[in-house]
Amino acid sequence: MTKPVIGVFIGSLRKESWSRKIARNLENLASGRLEFSEVDLSLLQMYNQDLDDEGRAPASWIEFRKQVKTFDGFLFVTPEYNRSVPPLLKNALDIGSRPYGQSVWNGKPGAVIGVSPGAMGGFGACQNLRQSLVVLDIPTMQQPEAYIGNVASLLDEQGKVKEEKTKAFLQKIMEAYGNWVHLLLSEKQ
Repeated sequence: MTKPVIGVFIGSLRKESWSRKIARNLENLASGRLEFSEVDLSLLQMYNQDLDDEGRAPASWIEFRKQVKTFDGFLFVTPEYNRSVPPLLKNALDIGSRPYGQSVWNGKPGAVIGVSPGAMGGFGACQNLRQSLVVLDIPTMQQPEAYIGNVASLLDEQGKVKEEKTKAFLQKIMEAYGNWVHLLLSEKQ
């Protein structure tokens, strides 16, 4: 089996996004078993079904759908906005699920990581996101769950995880996700 390519979806647009910094750490801890490609969600217009129905889908939607189809799995790393999924990420899920019957998400293994400067680590966002992933037929890794709270204290000035204990936890997550991806992809062959 070739190295699976994983689409990385960051739920934040901030230049200094904690979610993006954690995603980079996760990628580096994946033991070379997976290849990662971050998807730029900043160019996506808000979803409007009329544009699909009228054959006027924006070029950004068309390119996004083509790109997502090429991935073997998905890694969602997200902050929490008001106890829910950031609109940026939800919009991407909606665009990829349409037009009806042409979803780009079906059957590909996913993982959800919550990131927050607060203590709860994005729990609400993760739970809401998982609900959408069920409907989109993204089999999502159940354990270990990952809610990275108090993230500002975990990273150094370069965005690298400071403590070995935290690195070990993130590595455990990526080992489990790598196993999940390989298991589901081997079942499809």
